[in-house]
Amino acid sequence: MAGGNNTVELVGFYGSDETHALSAWTSTSRDLNEDKRSRIDKLLKMLADAGHHTVFEKSSLHFLVTSDVATHIQFLKHRIGVSINAESARYKELKDDKFYIPQDWPEEEAARYTAHMEVCLEEYHRTLERLVASGVSRKRAKESARFYLPYGNQITMDVMFNWRSFHHFLSLRDKPDAQREIAWVANDMLKLVSEIEGNPFKHTIAAFGH
Repeated sequence: MAGGNNTVELVGFYGSDETHALSAWTSTSRDLNEDKRSRIDKLLKMLADAGHHTVFEKSSLHFLVTSDVATHIQFLKHRIGVSINAESARYKELKDDKFYIPQDWPEEEAARYTAHMEVCLEEYHRTLERLVASGVSRKRAKESARFYLPYGNQITMDVMFNWRSFHHFLSLRDKPDAQREIAWVANDMLKLVSEIEGNPFKHTIAAFGH
């Protein structure tokens, strides 16, 4: 069994500041020259400030997130411009036994919680096998034994945003009054995007004030 922090991986991305600008210029002329390229930062800032965010839907950011169930549920609140798929204890037995440990808890509390999680995970596996042995179908055993899994259990989810939705997500989750777990995940996601080689979303990030 392994307890630890939530993790984020940037799987891939599509688009750039220029992609967003070209979408805006479709209404006039998409022809690019150096003068227009030099004005991309001002254009994107104007569009973001004015609430003209449709152009920011023309890109995508693709992540793999391993998080506690509570954080996963908060991700599911974001439904527009977001695609989420996660591993399911209904369809498979979760054998990795990974769980989140709150990073700001005292050592004594973290140890007590870890012991509890280990018991829950062990009972999850044992119950599944007992149910099967009693004649319950393995499919039903998997989907019902998961009731032993607490909020601290971690699952891995595949998440894709367009930039407009990513901005909305960050505006709610990457802030001081958000639950710390999702705030830390959101901050890690933005950091990974900011560190893409060549910084293709530099002006978009600045336009939204992230």
